[in-house]
Amino acid sequence: MNHPLEGVATGRGLRALAPMAALLHKVNAVLALVSGIAIGAAACVLTWEATARYLFKIPSDWQDETAIFLLVGATFLAAGWVQEARGHVGIQALAALLSPRADRMRRYVSDIATFAFCSFFAWKSWTLLIEAVRDGQTSNSAFGAPLWIPYGSMALGSTILALQVLTQVLSRETFHIEKE
Repeated sequence: MNHPLEGVATGRGLRALAPMAALLHKVNAVLALVSGIAIGAAACVLTWEATARYLFKIPSDWQDETAIFLLVGATFLAAGWVQEARGHVGIQALAALLSPRADRMRRYVSDIATFAFCSFFAWKSWTLLIEAVRDGQTSNSAFGAPLWIPYGSMALGSTILALQVLTQVLSRETFHIEKE
């Protein structure tokens, strides 16, 4: 992936953002790798369960919850990386109808709304994590996995995502037409 601020207009404010953008770039790369490993681990867990249950008649009570926790973690931890690459699903119908200036403004307003939502979600995830740790909360399943695991990945991932969106808003990246 290119440098996080490549192609963005330069200026004193953007130079101040460069260290944060560079750090987020590195954190996103590590979390994307961790997410890929988590997805692979979830696939192995589910494959083991199917094989053990149907071929060897060895049922277990941990595989579904483990796979869900791994996939939740992978989803949230990779969110900042996806946002950095602008790899999320976008609807291009409006872009085709609007002038380039109006489309840039639409993307800027959308990024601000996204930042507000992600910030709220991050705050709520951190409160859930703190509560789960403080109260020793576990899932209601027979496995009884600690809930700080999914809440922790939600809190960390949504915080990184909010910071990534904020960096993009402050860098005014949305005001530059992306190359198709």
